[in-house]
Amino acid sequence: MDDHEYLFVISINIKQLEMYVKKSFEKLLTHKLEKQQLIMNSKNPKDLVPTFFTDTANSYDKIVYWTTFGEDNVWKNKILKQLSSEKTVLDLACGTGILTKLIADKIPQSTIIGLDITKNYIEKAKEKLKSYKNISFVNQDAEKLNLGRKFDCITASYLPKYCISDVLVKNCIEHLDIGGKIILHDFTYPKNKFVRKMWNFYFNILYLVGFFIPDWKKVFVSLPNLIRTTDWVAEYEKTMKKNGLKVYKQDLTLGTSAIIVGTKII
Repeated sequence: MDDHEYLFVISINIKQLEMYVKKSFEKLLTHKLEKQQLIMNSKNPKDLVPTFFTDTANSYDKIVYWTTFGEDNVWKNKILKQLSSEKTVLDLACGTGILTKLIADKIPQSTIIGLDITKNYIEKAKEKLKSYKNISFVNQDAEKLNLGRKFDCITASYLPKYCISDVLVKNCIEHLDIGGKIILHDFTYPKNKFVRKMWNFYFNILYLVGFFIPDWKKVFVSLPNLIRTTDWVAEYEKTMKKNGLKVYKQDLTLGTSAIIVGTKII
């Protein structure tokens, strides 16, 4: 290869490199703009629900297990410890029925209704739990709850951050028997500075993982900001006490999650 041919090959490679860098930069810029747009358009957290959950039902169980390093099982068991011999249970935002199934396994004599706003998640739950005769499902918005009956216990995992506490708590109280419990669980932004740094680092990794799991990309982009900007535990504690409930709360897994329980005493 003479000098002219060598220089020609180098110029082609440089052009290819320039094109690659340009495309990579454009892709990163577009993704940042998408992230900013999602945040700007999501003043009401519930607006994110269709974005998060339209096409994710089939992979939800695996994703929630792996992205929480199995801690989701630990958190669900904390909810189960609040249950004993309830005859009727309403599981709000039941999703694919992970918690619904665990409740049915612990108290098989109970009648359980799983409720979710997203139809394809309800269909997935029905498919998974069709052998459970004591479980039925309703496609309904928890903030517009209207079932015309009362329950011994109402549970909700990963729902509180999307809802207005006054609306959700009042709806639950109207559907709760005296002595019954509302058990709410969700992610929280850790208060410890070191844990917070690790938490932010981890979600930066998930941000990159989202490029390889397109259905979950928007979740990994917007969920961290939603968790950072909500203080749902304090809001629900205040609302529960204002409505006469006896309140118990517990931080979980280094402050990355929490449960709050409100008992209807009158």
